[in-house]
Amino acid sequence: MALTEQEQIRRDHLDALREAGVEPYPAAAPPVTHRAAEVLDAYDDAANDPETDGTTPLRATVAGRMLTKRVMGKAAFFHLADESGAVQVYVRRDDLPEGEYNAVFKKLLDTGDWVGVEGEVFRTRMGEVSVRAERLVLLAKSLKPLPVEKEMTDEETGETRRFNEVSDPEFRYRQRYADLALHPDVRDVFKARHTITRTLRDFLDGQGYVEVETPALQPLYGGAAARPFTTHHNALDMPLFLRIADELYLKRLLVGGFEGVYEIAKDFRNEGLSRFHNPEFTMLELYVAFRDYDWMMGLVERMLEAVARALHGSPDVPYAAGGAEHTLSFAAPFRRVPIFDAIEEATGHRLYDGERVADRPALVAAAQSVGVETDDAMGVGKLIDEIFGAAVEPTLVQPTFVTDYPVELSPLAKRHRTKPGLVERFELIAGGKELCNAFSELNDPLEQRARFEDQVRLASAGDDEAVNAVDEDFLRALEYGMPPAAGLGIGVDRLAMVMTNQPSIRDVLLFPLLRPEGGPEGGADAA
Repeated sequence: MALTEQEQIRRDHLDALREAGVEPYPAAAPPVTHRAAEVLDAYDDAANDPETDGTTPLRATVAGRMLTKRVMGKAAFFHLADESGAVQVYVRRDDLPEGEYNAVFKKLLDTGDWVGVEGEVFRTRMGEVSVRAERLVLLAKSLKPLPVEKEMTDEETGETRRFNEVSDPEFRYRQRYADLALHPDVRDVFKARHTITRTLRDFLDGQGYVEVETPALQPLYGGAAARPFTTHHNALDMPLFLRIADELYLKRLLVGGFEGVYEIAKDFRNEGLSRFHNPEFTMLELYVAFRDYDWMMGLVERMLEAVARALHGSPDVPYAAGGAEHTLSFAAPFRRVPIFDAIEEATGHRLYDGERVADRPALVAAAQSVGVETDDAMGVGKLIDEIFGAAVEPTLVQPTFVTDYPVELSPLAKRHRTKPGLVERFELIAGGKELCNAFSELNDPLEQRARFEDQVRLASAGDDEAVNAVDEDFLRALEYGMPPAAGLGIGVDRLAMVMTNQPSIRDVLLFPLLRPEGGPEGGADAA
């Protein structure tokens, strides 16, 4: 690949540094004493001004990326940026070893280089707290310049807009390192994501539940309706699947005597890309013995309120949806509505009469009336799910528990104790997105076998998301006896989208899956 002019210049600087005896990638790191933000916080004019008698100058050693280099003859300024922020550095020819300022700093160091700086802290005449460089060490030479931010003023409105190529989503997702280097606010999103997972884990640990690890490579996939990724184990000469859910292994642990287990782990589903879907994603799954889905709603309310408070200091979360700004309240209680009531409110179609779900022709007609394309492979559960996704889910902005799903849509959930044809299941919708899915777990091994067999028949009829094999080992586990239990799955990526007010799942994934660079359709699928 041909080098740009700037890339060639930097390589020339690299060669010149080595010829001058300066190692551009030294092994030794400076003894950093302060981060940039700590320098700004620690400096006090009354106590630390180097030019005032009776003060104790503040000395600091900092390290970071050199930005905005401005050379003015015998002196220069640049901003040094680390994870905490940026601090100005003042470089004067006479403060550095002889020849270093003119021969190295001015000519061979470029913006984007990583440097270490040691010196006293002072306030400039312009009022900016700065480090006066008495020692300046190159830590890593940057051979590719970071994108330069530009300004453009609209001649009609007078509005000034700043931009650079990192504002392009394709560039940002593919070169996340450059995005993070230039945009501290993007780093803040991922720090917030860390806070979310830490809060979830702390909450569940506080309840006494045990975090476990289950296989990512599985001989049979199950626990959800999805297409798997398939691989092959050479030594055993057998096919394996990347898990689509953790559920069946976690419920085996309830059989074994654990009463509360959870896992925060990667799942993998061989599906399309969209603003809400990435084939590799993070799930929290929790299973608690002697509980049901109604109890689980209360736990979810408390847990997500704790997450909101950890991020925002209150249950209120700012969120943009449908072109409007909203404040989502994660204070309990959340609204609860049965799925068929929600569908009837949105579409006018009454698809459950209290005794049975409508027949397939009625479901097909309802689906087509809300713009869903149907085919013969779609079963009752799939049709209802598509109707809900098209007509109801996008309208649920405030946190809402949607409950009591048809048995055909929920092969692992216990039958509803009072509503024939339905199961004890809820999904939590917020910001128009599904965040949680939970059941009173089915623990009857004979009924579970029958439902697995129904799934196999759907797969044979062409439903590529139905499980196409009966998990005999899981059924054997159930035959030993599994206590009544409540189970929960939370999509951590989608939760992060809502809690940080991000429009796309790619904005909360450090390295989302993209098409090959330079492929026939360009790059990321921005749907």
